[in-house]
Amino acid sequence: MSVKFVAKSKNTFCSKAFGWLMLLTLIIFLASLVDREYLDSSSHQFIFLIGVVGTWRYSNNILHYIRGMYFLYWAFPRLRKLADKMGDQTLPSHIFMVVTSFRIPPETTYKVYQSIFQELSSIPVPSTIIASIVEAGDEYFIKQIMREEIKDRPDITLVIVRARGTGKRDGLAHAFRALSRRAPAHDAVACVVDGDTMMLPGCVDKACRLFALLPNVGGMTTNEYCIVKGGRLLTSWHNMRFVQRHISMCSMSLSHQVLTLTGRLSFFRASLMMDLDFIRDVEADYLQHWRLGKFQFLTGDDKSSWFSLKRAGWDTFYVPDSYTLTVEHPPSKYFLKATRQLMFRWYGNSLRQNFRAVKLLRKQLGLFTLYVLYDQRVSMWTSLFGLTVALTASLLISIQFLYIYFLWILITRSIVCMLFVFSKHPVDPLYPFALYYNQIIGSMMKINAVFHLDRQQWTRQKTTLNQNISFDTKLNRWTSKITMLSAIAIFLCIVSLAIDINK
Repeated sequence: MSVKFVAKSKNTFCSKAFGWLMLLTLIIFLASLVDREYLDSSSHQFIFLIGVVGTWRYSNNILHYIRGMYFLYWAFPRLRKLADKMGDQTLPSHIFMVVTSFRIPPETTYKVYQSIFQELSSIPVPSTIIASIVEAGDEYFIKQIMREEIKDRPDITLVIVRARGTGKRDGLAHAFRALSRRAPAHDAVACVVDGDTMMLPGCVDKACRLFALLPNVGGMTTNEYCIVKGGRLLTSWHNMRFVQRHISMCSMSLSHQVLTLTGRLSFFRASLMMDLDFIRDVEADYLQHWRLGKFQFLTGDDKSSWFSLKRAGWDTFYVPDSYTLTVEHPPSKYFLKATRQLMFRWYGNSLRQNFRAVKLLRKQLGLFTLYVLYDQRVSMWTSLFGLTVALTASLLISIQFLYIYFLWILITRSIVCMLFVFSKHPVDPLYPFALYYNQIIGSMMKINAVFHLDRQQWTRQKTTLNQNISFDTKLNRWTSKITMLSAIAIFLCIVSLAIDINK
């Protein structure tokens, strides 16, 4: 077994080394195509390369990176050291585990529940697992896993809640009501976990202990790694996104203002789940839009729980040393189709949250968090600015602008991905390409989502928001297209003006 592991490690190392070598070769090749005049700082063309927009975007990324590394290497270790010093005083009186499962492959279900039972067995605290399921077969399967894993722990109990299969929100609401009927104590902790998320050793213990030290924190989320049921490109893209998520979470956690309590696994003060407003927010959340009217949130239950906590005045936090392993099942075997579907769902959830959070939670969020939320609206356009200018300038002035642009992209993205090493996540030579793909295609999907906020679909459950094909619905669809095309036209006019100014 160890021989196979060593051989696999050597093959992985050689593969990555070859990949980085090919990337360096590509950078050198592009550099050879660029006319030296365009790399001369005294030339007016050099101003085009630097640009005000680029400086602004890089300064934002640098700020988040510095904040993230400060939290990861200084602020959080001090908190963890204090928790370790206090010992079992920081443990909650009871741990509730809410698990939602729907159409999860049996092998994944087995590993998920096995990890849950093993985690709870290792903590000397009474626990209750509330499994929200749809199929009867899952009930028998879960009970069998419990009999295998739980030995001599009568204080660990299992509660089965049968949902209707009409969506994750309904399943969560049923489970939260079952939890509230058990009247959890003020210091009890509830974990909400997806049916495809495995807990790595120490995950629950490390997160639960921090509530005692952070009295203003109502919810926490954890550090995620993933196994992707797809090809090399999909795997690299998912892993790269988890690195970005990790750094962003660390940065926002420095202010105790994490912007989402990830649905894969998050921890809450269990007493908050007795609040009827919290349960209603998760079950039947909605957005009142100036043009689209009132419509329900189909996806994004994690955004609803976050909003409910923030509205009640609670802080949110990130636990970088509490690890989970998620099993990603892409909605399609094709890279472009799968990534576009996932990004449209993710970014749609974020933007729906963004508009109401900025409007309703100004006092609770603080200036930096408000700035980050406003920047989310602007970044979808600024991320496309460089490519659009380079393409236009290459057609109207010189192909050299396109060479310079892609040379700049490869160099900067490679440096960014090398800095990912300090995040303690793995780094792959495909990351620079995945990062740029995520920037460009992701920005396009954000623009599409921001003008179609009422369009929602689960990628696993294939359930959609029911809408009557009325005159108002048809009008909304047409106005969405018109406003999006108008915004794109304005953006292209700004690009044209920028090129004229540069000339």
